[in-house]
This record gives sequence, structure tokens and C-alpha cells, in this order.
Amino acid sequence: MRFKGSTIFVTGGAGFIGSAVVRHLLRDTHARVVNLDKLTYAANPESLPGADGNPHYAFEKQCICEGPSLRKLFEKYQPDAVMNLAAESHVDRSIDGPGEFIQTNIVGTFTLLQEALRYWRTLPAERRDRFRFLHISTDEVFGTLGAEGLFSEETAYAPNSPYSASKASSDHLVRAWRETYELPTMVTNCSNNYGPYHFPEKLIPHMIIKGLAGESLPVYGDGQNVRDWLYVEDHAKALTLVLERGVVGETYNVGGRNERTNLHVVEKVCELLDEIVPANTGSRRSLISFVKDRPGHDRRYAIDASKIERELGWRAEENFESGLAKTVRWYCENRKWWQAILDRGYQQARIGLG
Repeated sequence: MRFKGSTIFVTGGAGFIGSAVVRHLLRDTHARVVNLDKLTYAANPESLPGADGNPHYAFEKQCICEGPSLRKLFEKYQPDAVMNLAAESHVDRSIDGPGEFIQTNIVGTFTLLQEALRYWRTLPAERRDRFRFLHISTDEVFGTLGAEGLFSEETAYAPNSPYSASKASSDHLVRAWRETYELPTMVTNCSNNYGPYHFPEKLIPHMIIKGLAGESLPVYGDGQNVRDWLYVEDHAKALTLVLERGVVGETYNVGGRNERTNLHVVEKVCELLDEIVPANTGSRRSLISFVKDRPGHDRRYAIDASKIERELGWRAEENFESGLAKTVRWYCENRKWWQAILDRGYQQARIGLG
């Protein structure tokens, strides 16, 4: 029985990927999950239906930049592992306000590492050997690809946005704490995630919600920027597999092998919306418009996930078509979840023009 008797800290567990990890752990394992989340604008406890009241779940409102209170939580819960998903993650926001990204993604990771190290050193030898610190990162740290090739675990870092630079910095800190202090760390770098409970600022939910409202669908530049798409529940399963069976000190790339241009993604969203919720005005493709590109917009990302597939036996269960169909249908059937975000004052206006 997976993780029976283990307590796992999930930082950022009310965010998009973090909540998928928490849902997976509570549904499919015997872990005791402690969700540490600051509850920023993009966090949402409503993304964790059924968690409250679950005897295997606890929530602590906690910023990872605050060392003394983190220390108390390590002492209180005595975790066997930390999964660090707490991060500012929207590239456009990082262009307008990089300071928050530096603070959370770099200073926060440093503070969490320091408190994990302090705690780890107090453990008896057997528990010290079992302890793991898994840091979840992004393929954006590698920069941009040309028309050919894939990011591997050996690809040199070349971040191009304040967001990716802050995540690259955090990755280096995690590796350094392993090499210098022997803290048992691992790093994963993932491709673009999508799926249910995704905050509306990101491409796919943004287009679904605007499409349902019959509003213009803004595509950056020429729409030919390519991303490798990974269904969030597949990613959550990959992360727990790395935590369970990954080798300390190693990095694992997690990708869906689903390269698509942004324009193709938006067109497919339109097709699915037309099928599920037909509009009186005809095809939603007519709503697509092309707008000024994002500054420093990376042209192409694509991940080689061979290592995690070969060494840990992970495979993405959803292809892009099946995952996108599930996602669009979820947003159509769960308007209450995202409407509440809009009602709280979230503005869908364009940001990140520098």
C-alpha cells in the first residue's frame, strides 16, 4: 500500500498542479497529506473537494518564505517527504511584476530547503535515509528550441523570462543543497500542464471561458509557438512515482509527447465548445484574433520523457485530444467553480506587455 504510514508535505497544494497532487494522494494512496499554501490569488480550496474532513488531510495556511513558522510545522507533523509546488507561475505576470517571483520562487525555495535541512538533521538514521525533498519545476528553464530537438535532463539552462529565471534559480538551489549538505533532493521539469481546476489566466481555461461568453479569443503573435501538453492528473501520478522510486540527486523530465501550436490548441477548444455548447452565432473559430506577441516569447518547448518512462515505468495515459475533451467538458459542467473566481474580481485583461 503506497505511502502507508508516511506524512507528505505538499507546498502549494491549493494551486493547479498542487491540488491535483493532493487529490491523487488522498484518492490513490495511504499517505497523510499536509497542504501548506499561502492562498494567493491563484490558490483555491474549492479545488480539493472532499479533502476537509478526510482524516488523512490537514491544511496549514503558510508562506514558504517564513522560516520560523515553517520550522514549527516540521516539528508538529514530522514529515517523511516534501513536495515543493509552491510557486508564482504566470509568465505574463512575471513580466509586469518580477519581484513576487524572485521572492516566492527563489527566497521561498531557499527558506524551505533550510528548514527541511534543519529538520532532516534531527531525524534518526533510518528516517533520514527515507526522507525525500522533491522540487517541481518547468521546462521553461531550458529556454527555447528550434524546429527540431527535445529538452533532455542534460539540456543546458537558458531561461528567457523572469518566471523561468526564478525557477531555474530554485532548481540550482535544490541541487546545491544535495551536493553541499547531502539533503536527499530530486527535481522534476514538466511541460505545459492543462486540465480541470486550472486558474483562468492560463491559455486553455482562458479560451474556454471567453469562448463560452462569445468574446474575442486573443492569440499571441502568429499563433505558431509550440508547447508540449501534459494532462495534470498524469503529471500528479508521475510526481508521486518519482517521490516513491526516484533516485536521490536525479532530475526527471515529465512531458506528454503532445506538441501543438497555440493556434491549434485554440482551434480545438473552439471545436469542442461548438460540439458541447453550440452557439447561435456559428463556429467560435470566428472569434479568434491575433494580438501583439509576448516579449521574449519562447518559440518551442518539447520534452524527452524517455528517462522517467524507462527508469520508473511512467506513461501519460491521456493524449492531447482525450485530455482536452475532458478539460473542456469539465469547464462547461463546473461553471460555479470558475464563475466564483470571476465574481471575486479577477480581471481577464491583457497583461505582460512589458
